Amino acid sequence: MVSSAQTKEIIYQPVIGLEVHAQLQTETKIFCGCKVAYGEDPNSLTCPICLGLPGALPVLNKRAVEFAMRMIIAVGGSVNERSVFARKNYFYPDLPKGYQISQFDKPIGTGGSVRYNVGKEPERICRLTRIHLEEDAGKSLHPEAGESQTRVDLNRCGTPLIEIVSEPDLASPQEAYAYLVRLKQLLQYLQVCTGDMEKGHLRCDANISVRPVGQEKLGTRTELKNMNSFKGVERALTFEIDRQVKLLRAGGEVEQASLLWDEKKQMAEPMRSKEESHDYRYFPEPDLLNLTISSEWIEKVTSDLPELPETRKKRFVSEYNIREYDAVVLTDSRELADFYEQVMNQFDDAQAAANWIQTEYLKTLNDLKISIDQFPVRPKQVASLLGLVKSGKISGKMAKTVYAEMVSRATDDTESDFTPEVIVEELGLVQVSDESTIVPIVEKIIADNEPQVTAYRGGKDKLFGFFVGQVMKETKGQANPEIVNRLLKERLDS
Repeated sequence: MVSSAQTKEIIYQPVIGLEVHAQLQTETKIFCGCKVAYGEDPNSLTCPICLGLPGALPVLNKRAVEFAMRMIIAVGGSVNERSVFARKNYFYPDLPKGYQISQFDKPIGTGGSVRYNVGKEPERICRLTRIHLEEDAGKSLHPEAGESQTRVDLNRCGTPLIEIVSEPDLASPQEAYAYLVRLKQLLQYLQVCTGDMEKGHLRCDANISVRPVGQEKLGTRTELKNMNSFKGVERALTFEIDRQVKLLRAGGEVEQASLLWDEKKQMAEPMRSKEESHDYRYFPEPDLLNLTISSEWIEKVTSDLPELPETRKKRFVSEYNIREYDAVVLTDSRELADFYEQVMNQFDDAQAAANWIQTEYLKTLNDLKISIDQFPVRPKQVASLLGLVKSGKISGKMAKTVYAEMVSRATDDTESDFTPEVIVEELGLVQVSDESTIVPIVEKIIADNEPQVTAYRGGKDKLFGFFVGQVMKETKGQANPEIVNRLLKERLDS
C-alpha cells in the first residue's frame, strides 16, 4: 500500500485526446435542401426532414461527402469505399428526432495525422483515429436575466459536420492548442470550414486523464465540453489536469464524467456521468443506403486538392528565397498566401513584398478588423506602390503616407482614383534624387550649424541624425534618404 507521503511524490503526466466538430461550408444541410446560414430568425430554416417529422426521408448531400473526403486525404487518412450511417440515440430539447444521424463503427475515414509545432521545439505528430460525417443538433438558448424559460432554435438541425477524433497523443495543454491551430489552418486551406468558433463552426471536446510517469495504463478520463476558443481549451485542460493531480495526490479517485467549462469562473463543473457507446444504442440508419465511394471519385478529389500550407511554405522559401519565418507568416492562411503571390506576379523583390505585407498590410487588416477578401486595396495597387519605392520615385516613409491615403479612399466599386501613382502626383510626394539639388542644401545645413559640426567631429556620432533631420526638414521630407546620408557623411567626415 502506498502512503500519502509517497503518493505526493508521484509525478503525473497528462494524456489528451480531442474530438473536433467542424461545420462544413455547404449551401444546404446534410440530408435536406434547407439553407445553411447563421443569424437568421429562429426556426426559419427548417423542414419536415430536419425536424424529424413522420414520413420525411433523408437524402445525403454529395457536397458534404466531398468536403469530408478532402480533409481525410489532406491528413493522410484512408477514405473508406464503404461507410454506414447510424442512429445515435439520446434526448435533448434541441434534438427533435430523439436521435442524431452519425457514423459509428464504419466511418467514412480512418487514420491520418496532424503535424504541429510548440514554439521552437521539434515538430510533433498527433495520430487521428477517424473522421466521420454527421448532422448537427439545434441550439438551446438558456434563460438570461429576467427570463424564466429555455428557448430552442432548430435552424442548426441537420447542418453537416465532420467529427475529427484524435488518438490520445497530446501531452500538454500547449500541444492541444498547437494541434487545434494547425487543424483549423488545414480546414480553412481546404475551404471546407470557416473555423469561426464564435459562430459554432468549430467546436472541441477534450478527453483528459493523468497517469504516473512511466506507467503504460491510462488513467480514468473525463470529458471537457463548452470551450469556445483555443485559449479556452488550453485553460480548461490546465484546470482539469491540476484538479485530477491534486485529487490523486490526496488519495482520491477520478470519476469518469462529462464536465462543462465555465469561462467566467475559470473552472469546470460536472455535467453528467460520461456515456459509453452502448448508452447511445447505435444501430444502422434504416432510411439511408450504405455510402459507397468509388476509387475514381477519391482520385478526383485528391487531384483537386489545393497546395497545403506546409508544402507552400517550403516552396516560398525555395522559389522566392525569403526567410523561413516570413514564409510561415505568409502561408498562415490561404488568402494571405494567394495575396502575396498575386503581388509577386507584378513585382520582383520577394523580400520587400514579404516585409510590407507582414507589417503595413496585416496591421491595416487588424486595425480595421476585416478579412483580406473585404479589403479593397488589391495586390495590383500594393505591387505598384512597392515598385515606386524600388525605383526611387518615393521613399519608404512616403510610401506609408501614400498607402494610408489609398486605404482611406478605398471602396469596393472603384480602383482608378486611389492608385499610388495618382496619389503621389496629387500630394506632390515625388522623391528628390537629383544630387545637384540636394548638395547645396547639405552644405547650407553644415555651414549654419558649426557648433554641432565641431561636436560631431569631436566624437559625438549621434549628432549625425540631427543633420539628416535638418536636411529632410528643409526638403519637406522629399530628399532621397540614401543620397542625403552619403553626402552628409562625405562632408562631415572629410
